[in-house]
Amino acid sequence: MSRVRKVFITVKTYPTLSKKYDELVCTAGILDDGSWVRVYPLPFRKLDYENKYKKYQWMEVPLIKNESDPRPESYKVVDIDKVKLLDPVGAERAWAKRKEIVFAQNDVYSDLTNLIEKANNNELSIAIFKPTEILDLMVEETEREWSSESLKLLKIKASQLSLFQTEEELEKEFLIVDKLPYKFSYRFRDCNDKESTLMIEDWEIGMLYWNCLKQTKGNESEALELVRKKYIDEFSKKDLFLFLGTTRQFHGWARNPFVIIGVFYPPIDNQVPLL
Repeated sequence: MSRVRKVFITVKTYPTLSKKYDELVCTAGILDDGSWVRVYPLPFRKLDYENKYKKYQWMEVPLIKNESDPRPESYKVVDIDKVKLLDPVGAERAWAKRKEIVFAQNDVYSDLTNLIEKANNNELSIAIFKPTEILDLMVEETEREWSSESLKLLKIKASQLSLFQTEEELEKEFLIVDKLPYKFSYRFRDCNDKESTLMIEDWEIGMLYWNCLKQTKGNESEALELVRKKYIDEFSKKDLFLFLGTTRQFHGWARNPFVIIGVFYPPIDNQVPLL
C-alpha cells in the first residue's frame, strides 16, 4: 500500500539511459522519520519544468516499497503526477538545518570495511562516510555519446506515449541530458589507512563540468582543472562527507559494492556552542 511521505533530497545522480525505464536519475534523501530512502526509478526528463527538484529540498512523494529491489532503502513512486515540491533548506548558519536533518538519525562511518560488511549483510545500502583523507580526483575518458540502441528505444517509447503530438512537439519532449565524456572518482583513505577509489555519480559534478567547459570556451583540459580545483582544493577546506550507495548489480556480494552518490560539504564550524 502506498503512502505519501516527505523526503529531504540529498542525492541526485547524473542521468543515465535505461532500456526498461527510459531516462533516469537515482534520487535519495532523508525520510520524515530521519531514515534514508532511495527513490528509483524516477524519470527526470518527464517532470514538468517547475517540478525539476533540487538538492536540499523537501518534497512529498507517494511511495511504496520496491519489492523488485532487495536493498532495504529502495522505494518507488506510485504516481509521478502527485509529486509535490516543498520548501528548500538554505545554507544559513554553516548549513545548520541541513546537518540537523542529515545527521539526526544516521551514523557516520569512517571504516569502509565495516560499511561493506553491513551492505553485504543487507543491513544497509546507503550511508554517510567520512574519509580520513582525500588523496586525488581521478578522471577517466569514456564514451561521448549515448548508445544508439538506447536512444532508439527511448525515442520509440516517447512516440508510443505521444500519439497526438506533432513531430516538433515530440522532438522537444525527447530532449535529454548530454552524456558526460569523463568519469570522475575520488581516491581516499579511511580510518584504518585503507586506500580506495570510488566513482562519483553525483549530478553536481556533471553539471560543474559542463559549466566549466562553457567558462573555458570549450577547452576540456582547462575545464577538468577547474573541476579538480573545486573537488580537491576547495573541498579540502570544508567539513567533507560522502554519501555512499550500493549499485543493485553488486549489492550483497561484491568486494566493494559502493559508489559515491553525493558529496556533502558544509563549512567547518569553529563556533563554540553556548553552555
